[in-house]
Amino acid sequence: MPLAISTSWNAYRFDDGEKLLFEIDGLGFKAVELSFNLSAGMVQEIADASARLDIGIVSLHNYCPIPDGLSRKLALPDCYSLASLDKEERFLAVKYTKRSIDFASRFEAKAVVLHCGRVETADYTRQLINLYNRGESGSKEFLQIKEKMRRERGLLSAKFLTQALFSLDELNDYARSKGILLGIETRFYYREIPDIDEMGLLFEKFDGSQLRYWHDTGHAKLMENLGFLRHLDYLERYGRIIAGFHLHDIAGCQDHLAPLEGEIDFRMLKPYLKKDTILVIEAHQPATAEAVVKGSDFISRIYEK
Repeated sequence: MPLAISTSWNAYRFDDGEKLLFEIDGLGFKAVELSFNLSAGMVQEIADASARLDIGIVSLHNYCPIPDGLSRKLALPDCYSLASLDKEERFLAVKYTKRSIDFASRFEAKAVVLHCGRVETADYTRQLINLYNRGESGSKEFLQIKEKMRRERGLLSAKFLTQALFSLDELNDYARSKGILLGIETRFYYREIPDIDEMGLLFEKFDGSQLRYWHDTGHAKLMENLGFLRHLDYLERYGRIIAGFHLHDIAGCQDHLAPLEGEIDFRMLKPYLKKDTILVIEAHQPATAEAVVKGSDFISRIYEK
């Protein structure tokens, strides 16, 4: 499967999907993942242009296209939570995820990448990042915040995880009917669902289903840098059911860099790749075209060996 790039790299610089895809074509990519920040019009323009340019659409990142009534800036993957206790919000989360699955099926993509919601508690991940950036990751304050995060999330997580399971049960059936895999992505914020242990519960409940693990390199490395676990813990536990990778680098706690711009050893991922694994470069601006091409060439070389 060809190495893809997420349209998150240049989506915010364009309102025209065709022009967006022409820029990506100019970098030499022949496959894309449609990101969550695209209007329905842009999605269709990209699809039309992809046919002319012979660029495959391998995956979509929920919600794609953006939900009705929301601006592109507000339509983040967590704008509606699949784990919400609010009946209307969870209904909308499921509704628009089904629409992403519909578009994935229409474009003959293989998977939709999901965020599964969150535990509605205060999140201190950014506070930890600020302390880390000041060289205080071993401080008493840092350790106290981590313990507070664990305690508060643990007290509340069960009821939100239950709602996420309800949503995924419905979405799994729908995705099966459309022949689409659902990639459960490694999370960035500590309060998000699922954490590494909750992933095990999901995959046990949905064993043999459309649900697969989606490994995000920057998010996993962030959890390692903040001292929650090792990057490889995710792969060792869920590598057998990986659908795809979001490949981006991280320097300290600054992620979504182009590969080779940070500290990740991408060679360590190779044992977990299969012939049909979806590989997506997920660099964001301000990553330059030159950095993206250099990083992508490196990934292609080491994974082809």
